[in-house]
Amino acid sequence: MRGVTRALAGPVRRTLPWPALGAAGTLGLLLAGAPALAGAEPTAWQTLLLLRGVALTGALGLAFLLDDPARHLTAPVPTRRPVRQALRVALVAPAVALWWTAVLLLTPERTRPPVGGITLEAATICVLALAGAAVTVRLTDEPRPGPAVAAALLLVAVLAPLLAPEDWALFTAPDDDRWAAAHDRWAVLLGAGSAVAAVCAAEPLRRGRFR
Repeated sequence: MRGVTRALAGPVRRTLPWPALGAAGTLGLLLAGAPALAGAEPTAWQTLLLLRGVALTGALGLAFLLDDPARHLTAPVPTRRPVRQALRVALVAPAVALWWTAVLLLTPERTRPPVGGITLEAATICVLALAGAAVTVRLTDEPRPGPAVAAALLLVAVLAPLLAPEDWALFTAPDDDRWAAAHDRWAVLLGAGSAVAAVCAAEPLRRGRFR
């Protein structure tokens, strides 16, 4: 399996949606560095909103990660879909981690929210984007789920702060008493999104598979 994974790494790397990933990453870095470029000192609340917007930008790029125009040609290959999808994630994960580190360093340290909490939010949003793409690949024959998943993610990001019950608030401030409880819920969402992505990575059972 290790040899097969190494052999696949090159071809899979070439089929990754680098334009979408690069555009999202570049836009996120520009947003994070905008206050410094403008010579402004954002407040703690503004920095928090900025980082959440940057995290959403990165997640929108990752929504395209499972796009594969040759999906119907690669379906019959011996390597299973979970391996192919896991390889896609593994190839971009180091770059995403470096990107998020750069984003945090670009924000003023004095107004930066707790790194652990905001990183948990960013990781959850990215995992939910991947889970949405995995669900679409699992349930449809669409080779490019990215646009639909990105649109759905953007819609949820806009509506969630407005429609979430007060007792289940997710988008709180660090000085809010609900910050810790909100991030417990973010952790639950992260686990649920990871589980959905893992389950949907499996290829659908065909008739007679159990036989």
